[in-house]
Order: sequence, then C-alpha cells, then structure tokens
Amino acid sequence: MPARIVHADPGREAWFREGCHILEILNSDDDPAVSIARARVAPGQTTRRHRLAGVTERYLIVQGRGRVEVGDLAPAEVGPGDLVLIPPDTAQRITCTGEGDLVFYAICSPRFTPDCYRACD
Repeated sequence: MPARIVHADPGREAWFREGCHILEILNSDDDPAVSIARARVAPGQTTRRHRLAGVTERYLIVQGRGRVEVGDLAPAEVGPGDLVLIPPDTAQRITCTGEGDLVFYAICSPRFTPDCYRACD
C-alpha cells in the first residue's frame, strides 16, 4: 500500500439502511486490514440492531451524546472521547440521546464490506 493522504468528501455522505448517515473515509481493496467511516445519527434516532460477521468494530465518539447497546453489556451512555469496542458477531445499536447529532467514527478490522452486515431483527 503506498503512502497517501485521504481527504474526506462531505458531499459523499449517504443514508445507510442501518438508520444513520455514513461517510466512508477509507474502505478499499488495497488496505483490507481496516475501514474507517464517519457515522451521524440524528437526535432521537436509534440505529438498527445488527452485527458484523467476522469483523471487529470500534465506535470513537467525537460529537454529541448517545446510549449504546453491545452484546450482553448493560446499555451505556457515551460522549466525546469515548470508545466502544464491539467484537465480531456481536449485536449492537446506538441511540442519539442529545439535542444535536451524534457523530462517531466506525473503525472496522478487517474492513467493512456489505456482505458482513447482518440485521438482528
């Protein structure tokens, strides 16, 4: 993989069936070890309960307040600077509990591909 600078393009943000807006920052065949996306959840919105088959996901919260549900853990409040570690095949969802958008980076290893996504409902 060559050295490079990746510039985020906010115009490429798209609605994802999970119930949030996603902006892919890095997700390519030439770097299969990781993908990074920015997620944005509107106030009062809860993402669809889902799991990622064979993929570890981390939520790095950068803005807003939320309540996350991961596997058998009790629901937990999260905010800027918090990191949520989600093992492969673990059910998860997050709710924006603040007055503004909840924004976090979803960092997946190996990289996220649509075929690893599994709805839990």
